[in-house]
Amino acid sequence: MRNAIGMVELTSIARGIETCDYMVKAAQVDLIRSSTVCPGKYIILIAGDTGDVKASMAEGIRQGGEYVVNTLLLPNVHPQLIPAISMTTQVPQGGALGVLEFYSVASAITAADVAAKAANVTLIEVRIGYAIGGKGYVTLTGDVGAVREAVAAAASATDLLVSTSVIPRPAPQLFQSLM
Repeated sequence: MRNAIGMVELTSIARGIETCDYMVKAAQVDLIRSSTVCPGKYIILIAGDTGDVKASMAEGIRQGGEYVVNTLLLPNVHPQLIPAISMTTQVPQGGALGVLEFYSVASAITAADVAAKAANVTLIEVRIGYAIGGKGYVTLTGDVGAVREAVAAAASATDLLVSTSVIPRPAPQLFQSLM
């Protein structure tokens, strides 16, 4: 059961790739993403049981050394979080649209978990870092009241927030473009 997520962010791409290898060998974890993010950073995102994620991250932090700039450990994540990061969510049509934008990848992931736990919403996507200047953003949908509640909860519980938006009745073309 993948109930925890861990992330290590590094300032070196070469060290990031090497660190990823150490992390996935250190414990039984699933590799969600290992890639460059703007501006020239590298992230490793893993999932698994909390103990395995902690062990993998400890090895990643040790191997990454001075190149580690950020880490994140979220135990007991909402079941929608990993599919939203992996862009495999099956999203119902219609509903209000909520958007949360952050200066950091870790803040976006944390906010998505908080939002999904705060109200009856469906996470559409957690976009992290690539081709968006190292930022992260979360899109979600549901009844307008639930979307407002989820956005407010996530905005108040996380750092490095840039902006939020709630669109009560998004145009179908906009909604489709987010899928």
